[in-house]
Amino acid sequence: MIIGGPPCQDFSSAGKRNEDGGRGDLTIHYAEIINHVRPQWFVMENVSRIVKTQKLIEAKSILKHAGYGLSQHVLDASYCGVPQKRKRFFLIGRLGEDDGFMEYFINAALSSKPMTIRDYFGDSLGVNYYYRHPRSYVRRGIFSIDEPSPTIRGVNRPMPEGYQIHANDPVKSKDGIRSLTTLERSYIQTFPRGFFFSGNKTDMEQMIGNAVPVNLAKFVGDAIQRYLTQSHHNMREQFINFDQKQSIEVMALA
Repeated sequence: MIIGGPPCQDFSSAGKRNEDGGRGDLTIHYAEIINHVRPQWFVMENVSRIVKTQKLIEAKSILKHAGYGLSQHVLDASYCGVPQKRKRFFLIGRLGEDDGFMEYFINAALSSKPMTIRDYFGDSLGVNYYYRHPRSYVRRGIFSIDEPSPTIRGVNRPMPEGYQIHANDPVKSKDGIRSLTTLERSYIQTFPRGFFFSGNKTDMEQMIGNAVPVNLAKFVGDAIQRYLTQSHHNMREQFINFDQKQSIEVMALA
């Protein structure tokens, strides 16, 4: 199995959305590597917006020509064991399979409601509300722990002294509201406590913000494991049924 995430910046809503800007070609190169190595499985991750790009069409064409069945999914991490509303694209391929082969195993495992920060942490953070710097001040900046976190980004700024309460903020006053710490943000990305990040604080923020949430990756891996378990079970049943049929035919001949 080959697992990877070609750079997403040329597809991201936070980027310039120029898929021909250079890094977009790495999605094609990823598909070409799969075509050359031909592993039984591959998993490719990217931002959800890649579904609107020509690069994905080109990559899928290469992969189909190489003989892979493709199963394409846009997953909201908050339904996959992560207390964060973060959508990510996954393309799962297996040699010789039908397209959509992972559909059941993915959908059956999704939770019925999004996971909130309180669901994940309880009251251990010591706050009910926190500040997350908005991309622009037409958006709110204060969030409740009784909702999933917005997408963790690679920047983390304190609340400006002049911040004005937004109409959609769930509080009337900003007194006592703080930003989450770097480590708290890593926990929302479901990194385990005690995980060691190398580099300075800026490096850490970038690594944390760019990461696939750990539990989201585990969700996909567990779905693949369930598929394999079911496939092995079905194969065993086929062998048993074949052996029984052969035994009946031998007895009939006797």
